[in-house]
Amino acid sequence: MNKQKITIEYKYRGSVELPDTRDAKNIFFRTKQAYANHEPMSVKLLFSDTQLQKLKSYKKGGATEELENLDFYIQLGEILNFSTQDAQSLKNSILLTNDTAHTHFNIAKRIQLINKKHKSKAQESYLFWDIENFSSIGSIFTDVIEPYALLDENIYLAANPDSLYLKKSEWEANLYDYGKTLQSFHFVKCGHGKNIADDVLLGEFLNLKLKNSNVFLLTFDRELKERFLESTHESNNLFILSK
Repeated sequence: MNKQKITIEYKYRGSVELPDTRDAKNIFFRTKQAYANHEPMSVKLLFSDTQLQKLKSYKKGGATEELENLDFYIQLGEILNFSTQDAQSLKNSILLTNDTAHTHFNIAKRIQLINKKHKSKAQESYLFWDIENFSSIGSIFTDVIEPYALLDENIYLAANPDSLYLKKSEWEANLYDYGKTLQSFHFVKCGHGKNIADDVLLGEFLNLKLKNSNVFLLTFDRELKERFLESTHESNNLFILSK
């Protein structure tokens, strides 16, 4: 980042770090000029009406750059003492839509290669997902599905009837932001019982007889992790969630 002095009408107001984004410099000078000219201060200094409309729905990559620019603008508001309430509201809306806040669980920091020290070459990637354990569907997309270009047909989900009854609407609403539904994947409604969903996921994995693949297991169940580890071929890269 670059340090930038803020001078308004020959008076030094403070300094700010410019984020490493394409629009940072433009935002800095546009905001500074608008403030000096006593113009209305709003997020329209950062985004066009079209961009603002697009930010209401899911954006690939979690709108990381847009969030950095918003944080920068909010910091400018703190230094120059102008209201950034609309920017704060937009930021919260983006975080909610893209679920990059990772309020419950940070997937990226906890994905761990478990069956070998170094990742070997893989031809395909597969995901086995105990969906009822995760409320942060957005982080699964941004931290696993998108980086590894996982195909819908290589994603296996399982849930018991009780969780499906309680959470289906929430899951479908979150998946809708990605243009998906539960039926976009191999989704199995299991029977009742603690280990039913685990058995279904393991069964799907065993039936595929995978080799030379990246295998992601998203569950908090220690026994299921051990069963996957025992069953995976040595040519696979098995990734699980660490504590």
